[in-house]
Amino acid sequence: MQFENSLEFAEKMDQQDPLAAIRNDFAIPKMDNGDDEVYLCGNSLGLQPKLAAEYVQRELAQWASLGVKGHFSGDFPWMPYHEFLSEGFADLVGAKTEEVVAMNTLTANLHFMMVSFYRPTETRHKILIEEHAFPSDHYAVESQIKFHGFDPKESMLLIKPRAGEDLIRNEDLIELIEKEGESIALIMLPGVQYYTGQVFDMQAITQLGHAKGCKVGFDLAHAAGNIVMNLHDWQVDFACWCTYKYLNSGPGSVAGCFVHENHHKDEDLPRFAGWWGHDKSTRFKMENTFKPIHSAEAWQLSNPPVLSLAAIRGSLDTIKKAGGINALREKSLKLTGFMRHLLTTQIPERITILTPSEEKYSGSQLSLTVRLNEKDDPERGKRVFTALEDAGVTGDWRYPNVIRVAPVPQYNSFKDVYRFVEILKNAIDNH
Repeated sequence: MQFENSLEFAEKMDQQDPLAAIRNDFAIPKMDNGDDEVYLCGNSLGLQPKLAAEYVQRELAQWASLGVKGHFSGDFPWMPYHEFLSEGFADLVGAKTEEVVAMNTLTANLHFMMVSFYRPTETRHKILIEEHAFPSDHYAVESQIKFHGFDPKESMLLIKPRAGEDLIRNEDLIELIEKEGESIALIMLPGVQYYTGQVFDMQAITQLGHAKGCKVGFDLAHAAGNIVMNLHDWQVDFACWCTYKYLNSGPGSVAGCFVHENHHKDEDLPRFAGWWGHDKSTRFKMENTFKPIHSAEAWQLSNPPVLSLAAIRGSLDTIKKAGGINALREKSLKLTGFMRHLLTTQIPERITILTPSEEKYSGSQLSLTVRLNEKDDPERGKRVFTALEDAGVTGDWRYPNVIRVAPVPQYNSFKDVYRFVEILKNAIDNH
């Protein structure tokens, strides 16, 4: 669409925005003067939906009045509570309800998935990840390789950008899988790269990986609630995501997991088992012969924390009220497109945008670097970021030199985007 460089245009877009009222369903942090912050940090921690607080309070009241009977009483009894999230999760990632489950936390889930889907042999033992993976993913992969008795120097295969570039080229990734595929046991890449905001072509990666005999899984921490996915149709083996970024479910909230139905009935598939993954019809007979549920629930260990699930349910209901992931993505493209337009037309010589410009390869997040001045001052970017914070903008800083900002369609406005760019221009001029 055609964007204009004016506050009036931003205000007109907000007036025409069918999702504008959803902002009122969130708690927006305030500055000292009482004005709303320009909160652009949903890629790290999303804001609190009012329904999340309401639903958590409801379960606290249930606990107070019913005690243990709350496991089986009321509209949302605790024992099956995780099942109330399945439809929302499935809609977000393009899955069947039986392919998703709320359990554990993100890195824990990656480990549990690798127990099942990283089965190295002497000839096929490598795990392919990106060189600048989120540290927790790197640690998890490295430790799994060591656990199986292999050397990460030989078994960790890293895809990286070309020299002098920031993004991984699709053709380089394809070439590496084609070349090394016979030795790769598992491809585990992000849906959206945390540092650059680059979206990976998950469908193509999965198809190519399977053609080479590899298992394929994704870390969707920055993808869930951000971009449209179809994990079931793409035949992805597994995927894991946190729920506190674009899913707005609270710090450290319970994570999500996808396991394709192709694997549900394989009772010989190795896994770390717990009683919440055991067949529901006989779970409480307390027998010591594990019979996995024929769904993603089979990978559960323990009954999950209901208060966290309640917050997630509040967030998912808020997303549903907004029209779901397709409606959110439609607004996201406009919000981020407006931000990119303002940056590239007003301060192109002072800011570099690392995130790809093609819509297919970018989500809500833009990763920015502040170009050095004539003194080549390496701390300039951090000073600009601090000035943004002082002026009421919440984004985040990632070493060595990236400012990440994410206009989230549920609660950010076009006026937020305009204000951010005005504040950024002033911060750069004065630092």
